[in-house]
Order: sequence, then structure tokens, then C-alpha cells
Amino acid sequence: MAPKRPAGVDAFPKKPVEPSITRQTEEAPLYAALDLGTNSCRMLIARPRGSQFQVIDSFSKPVQLGHGLEASGRLSRSSMARTVHALQVCRRKLEQHRVPHMRLVATEACRRARNSRDFMRTIRRETGLPIEIIGAEEEARLAVISCAPLVNHKTETLLVVDIGGGSTELVWIDLEDVEPKERSRAIMRLSNGFGNPRPGDARVVDWISVPLGVATLRDQFADVEDDQGRFALMSWYFEELLADFAPYADGSPDEGFQIIGTSGTVTTVAASHLGLRRYDRTKVDGMTMTTEQIDRVIHSYLALGPDGRRADPRIGRERHALIMSGVAILQTLMRVWPTRRLSVADRGLREGLLYAQMVRDGVLTPDGMNGVA
Repeated sequence: MAPKRPAGVDAFPKKPVEPSITRQTEEAPLYAALDLGTNSCRMLIARPRGSQFQVIDSFSKPVQLGHGLEASGRLSRSSMARTVHALQVCRRKLEQHRVPHMRLVATEACRRARNSRDFMRTIRRETGLPIEIIGAEEEARLAVISCAPLVNHKTETLLVVDIGGGSTELVWIDLEDVEPKERSRAIMRLSNGFGNPRPGDARVVDWISVPLGVATLRDQFADVEDDQGRFALMSWYFEELLADFAPYADGSPDEGFQIIGTSGTVTTVAASHLGLRRYDRTKVDGMTMTTEQIDRVIHSYLALGPDGRRADPRIGRERHALIMSGVAILQTLMRVWPTRRLSVADRGLREGLLYAQMVRDGVLTPDGMNGVA
């Protein structure tokens, strides 16, 4: 059964942040963004710096909040306990830095769990943090604006893909009527919503939130013992759920098409393609890969088998159990929309949250976002 859209329907710069002559100073206020996902709890604390921002502190912890959610429909006690512990660390960092502006959000696992309201009350009681559960459209929108600096001047049709732990968001954007040098800025303006574009604005053709991410798709087929058979079933199942996405039947445009992928899956595949034994964000964020290069990495993962992937330093201990469900999603997307230019984004919801807050407050503007030549 195809997923239904909800009713009613920031980012790191490509280059390192450098001091610039702006109205911000070292005393500019700090902002925080926290993303409580199905698999991980991640936070950034940053200071506005011209049209960019400077990261002051960060936190990332795999909490497996959605473990067992597929079977029970509820968040387990152990998962909630791990998450609360991670959030207590985040609270101490926020207090240490005296952060005045923050937005702290939870996504798919908390959207789906029957006991999520009780869990939000527990978080408030144990940590005092104002976590809010956001809808799928806002999650998709924040992922899109975080990728604005990676939009190519020549891109007329853009697909942004965010493979999460519990869901995967796809947003198809028409940029044909936007001036080439304005295309990154047009993506930033989507922070105001996907509907009612003005002349010269980016136009969202369609978007979808598929209720399958790396953790939930893995759990769907956990009882399949054959490694390659499980991978094929995951890919087939995910493609079935794309049927209601309007661009599914049309395939890739011949010219001016760009996919931007933002997720741990995409960055891990990129690092494996580069042969990095230790992850290096500066080499991964903003790089491009072809469908053929992605396929080669996926075939290498399959050849390794579960034990080989567990020992592979390119994948890492925290991701080996989730990588095959992630690449099943990625390979499906590349099969449906083959391209020679998938842009890899080491950025996502947290960066989008930071951008949205700073633009709203007028301390960060998209003027410096001129896209990729």
C-alpha cells in the first residue's frame, strides 16, 4: 500500500567558514538544532557568520529509538531510556554554552509510536528540553533547504532525497523558471512552505514521505536469512511504495537533472567509493557520484557479506547493520532515476533547522549562496 501524505497538504557551507566583514561579531547569539530520529540523536550548536554559520559544538549518538517499533507500534522502555540519557548530555551542552535560541525536533519514530505523547512528557520531566514532533512535510522542507548550497547553476529539475532511520523523504523541484544564479537562493526560500510559488520561484512538483528508512526497512525483512535475497526484497518493497509519487512514471529528464542525497547511507557509500578508512567530511560533502559508481560500491558490500561488512572500516561499527537497507533504498532511486550526477550532502535536518531560525531572525541571509558552478 502506497504511503499517504499528511493531511493539509542551513547547512554547512561548501567551503570552510572564514571570518568576513559583517554585522555579526564573536558575541553573536548562539543557535541550536536537535534532530531526534528513529536511529540517532544529533545536535549542532552554531553561531551566525555572514551568510553562513560556524559550528561551535556538536553531539551525535545512536540511540535506536525505533528499535522494535515495527512489531509493537510502541517505543520500548530501553530505547526511551537510551534516548533520555543522550538528551541529558544535550541539555548540559546547551546550558554550558548558554544557548538562547534553539529548535529541538523529533521525527518518524515519534510520529508513529502510540506512546509518543507519554514519551514527550517523560523527556520534559527528565531533561526540561522542549522537544516537538514535526510533520513529514516540514521534515522534507528542512532537508531541502539544508542542501541549497549544492544546487548547480545548470540544474532545471532537482530531486532531494533524505534517507532517514524511519522514513525517506523525496522532493521533486522544478527550477526551470528560476534564473541560474538564483537557484540556490530559490531553494532557501522554500523554508516558507512548498505551496503557492510566485513567478520566478522554485516550484515543488511533488513530495512524498515513504514510511521506510534504514531501520524500519531492515526490521521488515529481519527474518530473511539470505543476504542477497533480503537485499533484493528490500529494494523491491521500497519501489512499490513510490507508486503515488508523481514523477515515478516519468524517469529522469534528459538534461539539467540533479539528485542531492542527504543521509548517512549516501555519505558512507561516497566514503567507500573514495576508499576512506577514516571518514573525512571535507572530501565527501559536495562530491558527485554516478549511478555506475554507486552500483559498484553496493556490489562490493554484497560480496563482503554480513561478517565482512561488520569488519569493514569504511562502513563503521555503528552503520554496518543498517547499510544494506540504506543502499537498497539508494539503488532503487538510482534505478528509477538514473543520473551521472548524484550530489552527496553531509548535511540535513539539523542544518535546515539552523538556517530556518537564523533567516527568520534576520541574522543570516542567503545572499552568499550562489550555488555550484
